[in-house]
Amino acid sequence: MLKKLTRGTFLGMTEQVTDGNTEGLVGALFNVGAHLGYSRARRHASMKDLIFGSKGKTDIIDLTQTATMLDEALAFTRSLGASGKTVLFVGGKPEIRDIVRESADALGMPYVAGRWLGGTLTNFSEIKKRIQRLAELTADRDSGTLAKKYTKKERVLLGREITKLETFFGGLSGVERLPDALVVVDTRAESIAVKEAKDLRIPVVGIGNSDCDRSQVSHPVAGNDASRNSVQFFLTQIVDAYRAGVKGAVETA
Repeated sequence: MLKKLTRGTFLGMTEQVTDGNTEGLVGALFNVGAHLGYSRARRHASMKDLIFGSKGKTDIIDLTQTATMLDEALAFTRSLGASGKTVLFVGGKPEIRDIVRESADALGMPYVAGRWLGGTLTNFSEIKKRIQRLAELTADRDSGTLAKKYTKKERVLLGREITKLETFFGGLSGVERLPDALVVVDTRAESIAVKEAKDLRIPVVGIGNSDCDRSQVSHPVAGNDASRNSVQFFLTQIVDAYRAGVKGAVETA
């Protein structure tokens, strides 16, 4: 049990770590609340050794381990940027959807910031048809073709179809093939996406709280996946790492 939880509590744990950047990273993680897990009753067995202690009924995540996991995930992300790989951002919880969407847009990457449709990866050939349908309808609407070809009632129905397609596939616009990697916020909530990626051997950078099964993710990062501040911090680090990879590749070309 932790009687008093302070930033210094975690910083004191970095004395045994040789990486000079670790202390600063742990402090930054603490400041955004990345250490706050869920109740012990919700803890997944795979997260047991990542728990520093508890405050009341709340698990406290060991941020020194989170820092190490994040460093590994960022190194992988830089390699993706260096190779110009496509990364699909996934996170459908209402409180963080806009952060997921903005992070993907910052890199010009696809995203699913709503409900994940089963088969988005494993049945991509069919999903691709829906993406193409959305592109065609949108192009016809913007060019005025719909107004010329269809009656008012038909245009209303097509408008509803466009809205529905945009809800599910708007973030996948222009995607022609499976992504090279996924960045997933809350791997428990997005377990279907994680499973599909694993089945297809697509690597996943997964931000997961104490209730997540880290064994299902190739590059897990243990941390608060519900706080906007925490999620924003993690995704900003990932976006910056991808950009650094791109920049490094350009400079060495």
